This record gives sequence, structure tokens and C-alpha cells, in this order.
Amino acid sequence: MQELGTGEAIARAKAVYDYGHTAIFASKSDPRLHLALYIPPTASEGRKLDLLVAVHGTSRTSAFDFLNGFAEFGLYNDCAILAPIFPVGVFGDGARSGYKFLEEGDIRYDQAVIAMVEEMAEKYGQDWSTFAMFGFSGGGHFTHRFAILHPEKLWAASVGAPGSVTLLDPTRDWWVGVRDLEARFGKPFKPEELAKIPVQMVVGDADLENWEITHKPGGRYYMEGANDAGQTRPERLSALAQSFREAGVQVTLDVVKGVSHDRIKVLGHVKAFLTKVLSERRQK
Repeated sequence: MQELGTGEAIARAKAVYDYGHTAIFASKSDPRLHLALYIPPTASEGRKLDLLVAVHGTSRTSAFDFLNGFAEFGLYNDCAILAPIFPVGVFGDGARSGYKFLEEGDIRYDQAVIAMVEEMAEKYGQDWSTFAMFGFSGGGHFTHRFAILHPEKLWAASVGAPGSVTLLDPTRDWWVGVRDLEARFGKPFKPEELAKIPVQMVVGDADLENWEITHKPGGRYYMEGANDAGQTRPERLSALAQSFREAGVQVTLDVVKGVSHDRIKVLGHVKAFLTKVLSERRQK
């Protein structure tokens, strides 16, 4: 068996681990957190790509569903897919939901994602100063809160079936509202920036189980008003869409008939939305 020369081995390893469906990488800025990507192979020849960040739900396994589910979209639309992976119990406490609210202990998950994007932009020689974001369930939590805090980083956002929502309510504190956003995160809420982003909100009309999304006194994330946006995911997402629209945001609300809490069955709607936004973005 002929051994590959050093240069050939390096090139082969890059083709296997850095393009197409990549290996799982630790984040340089915080190695407790990880990421994987789908990079269209044409990027190895210098082709410029847009970026979609796809954020997993509570089980974390949807990160791989999204990498697979968006691969064809990415290939034919010159768009890389980056899936952050935030392990359950990163502090050894078994906690599942910290990332959904952007902060947990000493981790700012919003900043971690920005660092991941910057790291991968440098690695692949891309300009990803802005990107799109999609998340479903727990990822829907993350995506709309990231958009509220960092609208300047996004060219589109797709929010899928979050269990709880942050309304743009200046009379209530985070996470129910945005009154103390600047004191908490060091950035003021800028509705005029959020209004520049095309936003999709998507949920199945049969996504009605609420055992996991009803906040009760004594719960880790319970606060006054925690359940006021509605009892089910469709009700809460409708309230979020109305809140965003009142702030001047263009919201496409897709309620998918006959679909329960099924991330795979909404991906077609998400891809249609992103394809349209990408086409309009590239015509400017």
C-alpha cells in the first residue's frame, strides 16, 4: 500500500473532515462548546458562501438533523450550515435549558455563537459578518432572543415552535420582556435594527402539548408573566409575531396544518423562506 505524501495527506484530511459534512469541532473561544458544519465542497475552490446558523433543541440531536436537512439547500444556494452544539449539563448539574435564555453561569451563548461564526469565517476565508439563523423548539427560544439582542448580526431569522417567548414588552424584565435588556446584557434594545430583518415564525397547528412549556412557581425559569403569552406553542408564537409586528418587523407566520412538534416537517417551509430572502438579498 502506497503511503500518501505529507501534502497529499493534508489535502485528503481537509477534504474528509473540513468540507461537506465536517467533523465536530470544539470552539476555540470556549472548548466546552462544540460545532459541526456542512460546507459545500465548492468552497475549497474559493467560492464565496452565505451562512445559516441552525440551532438545536433540548435533545441536541436535531443539530445533525439540520445539517442533513439543509445540506441540499446549502449546496444549491451557496450557503454553509453551522450547527452549534451546547452539551446538556455543561456545569455538571444536568441542566438542559440554559442556552435557550442566552446565559448560564459564566457562559453567554449568544457571544459564543458569534465567536464560532468568526472562527469559521477565518478558517474558510468567508465574510460572515452577518448570517441567517434558524432554530426549532429550544433553538426557537434561542433564535428570537438572539435576534432581539443582536439584530445587526442577522440577514434573516426563522423561529420554530419555541416553548416560551420573550415579548418586546418594555414594562417587564427579561426573559418575559425587554425592560432590563441593557442592564443585563450591555446592549439596548434597538427596534429599528430588528425591523430590518425578515423574520419567519413557524409552528404546527397540532403542536398542542404543553407539559414541558408551562412554567410553575419554584421552577428554574419561572417569573411573573411566564405563561401570559398563551398556553400552547401556536398561541405563544402568535403572540410573539404580534409583538414583533408592533415593533415594525416584517413577520411571515407559517402555521403548518396537521403537524405536531416535528422539526423535520417544517423544514420545507423554512427552506422556502430562506431561498426567497437569499434571492432578494443577492439582487441588491
